[in-house]
Amino acid sequence: MSGRIFPFTLAAAALIAGAPEPLLAVTPPLDASASVDLLQALTLQKLEDMEFGAVTVTAPGTAVIDPISNSMATSGGVTAVSGTPHAARFRGAASGSAVVIIRLPKNPVALTRVGGTETIMLSDFTLDGPSKRAMAGSPTFEFRVGGMLTIPANPVDGDYEGDFTVTAQYP
Repeated sequence: MSGRIFPFTLAAAALIAGAPEPLLAVTPPLDASASVDLLQALTLQKLEDMEFGAVTVTAPGTAVIDPISNSMATSGGVTAVSGTPHAARFRGAASGSAVVIIRLPKNPVALTRVGGTETIMLSDFTLDGPSKRAMAGSPTFEFRVGGMLTIPANPVDGDYEGDFTVTAQYP
């Protein structure tokens, strides 16, 4: 009797295990490549600060530094009286064939009276050309930055100073 149980046991084991799973197709390995474009570290150096010179104020007005002509124009009750107004000037270094984007402040910057708390606003920053510049094989580049100084009625006399941030980056 034991011979009859044995075949029955094997058949039951085959039913429990199920049919073998079909093998999945495997694709042959493919080669991939890797690449990198190494760029010289971008540097930026300030050569000159923006300078408005000395102005007199009889009524509210503006003083605007044009970075292209590197000169100043005034309006309203503001009059230039002395000094040599000029744009801020910067020099940068980048990889010779790179493209660089120059970024200027979007918000006004307060200039504060030295020794006091009074402020006047510097805004509308401009460049002497496009903000996106191709190096065209040269590893260095220079640019100028201008802006508009808004002077209120009856400002307190004194020297006003403040900082603004200019950045350059690879796109």
